[in-house]
Amino acid sequence: MRKFATLLLAGTVAVSALATFAYAQNPMVGGAAMYATRNIVENAVNSKDHTTLVAAVKAGGLVDTLQSAGPFTVFAPTNEAFAALPAGTVDTLLKPENKDKLVKILTCHVIGAKAMAADVAKMAMDDGGAHKVKTVGGCELTLKADGGKVTATDENGNVANVTVADVEQSNGVIHVIDKVLLPKM
Repeated sequence: MRKFATLLLAGTVAVSALATFAYAQNPMVGGAAMYATRNIVENAVNSKDHTTLVAAVKAGGLVDTLQSAGPFTVFAPTNEAFAALPAGTVDTLLKPENKDKLVKILTCHVIGAKAMAADVAKMAMDDGGAHKVKTVGGCELTLKADGGKVTATDENGNVANVTVADVEQSNGVIHVIDKVLLPKM
């Protein structure tokens, strides 16, 4: 009986460890669990660090697009990244008359493929240290990976650091970034 109880306890611990391992594979973002079985929008709405991004996606009418099959790679700026823009910029962009400009900025954060950090590192290495990629919005980003650190540089030379990489989604992947990437206007 004691042997059975020990085996049962060991099995429970092993299953618990396996469940923790499976859960731990997707990092938490903005204090919320991110589920690989949910799409980009379904996960983003739960992140307290991405309320500005979610509001912008809604104002831009991009919810349906980011809920579609994809695949997408989204470089997701945090609230702090949006707050670092010049005063009044976000409020101005969220106005209906500025929807086209907002959509252009948001889609410059989206690539029409799933690119994990390891993929970015390989592409950058294969291209001599930097890989240029076109976004859904037609912008060109320069992706770099150095010592496990991934960056995205916009057309204006602004460098965004990936602070949380490889947040898998049912329709792609999110990389949290610390700056808003801007197209040349």
